[in-house]
Amino acid sequence: MEKDRYIRFDWAVKRLLRDKANFGVLEGLLTVLLGKEIHIMEILESESNQQCDNDKFNRVDIKARNSEGEIIIVEVQVTRELYFLERILYGAAKAITEHIKLGNLYSEVKKVYSISILYFDIGKGDDYLYHGQNTFTGVHTGDRLQVTVKEKDALVRRLPSEIFPEYFLIRLNEFNQVATTPLEEWLDYLKNDHIRPDTTAPGLKEAREKLIYYSMDASERAAYDRHVDAIMIQNDVLGTAKFEGLVEGRAEGRAEGREEGKVEGRVEGRAEGLVEGKLKGIVEVARNLKKLGVPLDSIIRSTGLTNEEIEQL
Repeated sequence: MEKDRYIRFDWAVKRLLRDKANFGVLEGLLTVLLGKEIHIMEILESESNQQCDNDKFNRVDIKARNSEGEIIIVEVQVTRELYFLERILYGAAKAITEHIKLGNLYSEVKKVYSISILYFDIGKGDDYLYHGQNTFTGVHTGDRLQVTVKEKDALVRRLPSEIFPEYFLIRLNEFNQVATTPLEEWLDYLKNDHIRPDTTAPGLKEAREKLIYYSMDASERAAYDRHVDAIMIQNDVLGTAKFEGLVEGRAEGRAEGREEGKVEGRVEGRAEGLVEGKLKGIVEVARNLKKLGVPLDSIIRSTGLTNEEIEQL
């Protein structure tokens, strides 16, 4: 049925979920993920608020403030990006400093939640959800440190876990199971754009009503379809270039190793060939992304090449 086709979450984040009338969708995801009821008070300014066609390859994000004054950053990353962990660390640190005024007490520092929804493979691990935070644990006792300070003659106790940012990495490629819990239902939607008709998961009932593909007008549907096509093309380019680079690198490594006729030569040749092949693959990725009109800063983040190197392609 036409009514059962739902909009991809990355598009919804950029176009629809910033509207206060649609806060319930995002609040549902955050409630399920954080294990406590979340009410979004406002959407804050973030670097991907622009809605022009040039940024269709960039990650999309929402930065919100909840009813407790905490900052929640939700990022959707469609394709691989170098220095990804460094960037989410920087994003959390920037959010903290942006929302404390000069001269304020450090007690005014806001808790930050950084949630990354990843449509690409990152690292090695068997789970689809990872959670990390700064905590202080006794090396010998295993207990968590609870800091006690004296302020205005009153003892104030706050655990480091109540202050330091929390990071959630959702690895959608690792989610391959039947959805039976609210979190799994959400991941089924995030990965497969599927929502159960009888869902009771927070936010998904609202998503069924507000994120229907055919509720968009013709121009919006056309823009959305171009967005989906562009993602598919870019992923195909990245995957093909990576495969070709690995194949070429292995072939060159074996050939050089055979010519030298030594074990050392085979090992060294294979290693050098792999490196050279991967580099050629990266260059080919950059060349194809440039032809597709992908913004220069996105190509730099995706490949690690410099501005000058990309300009010469």
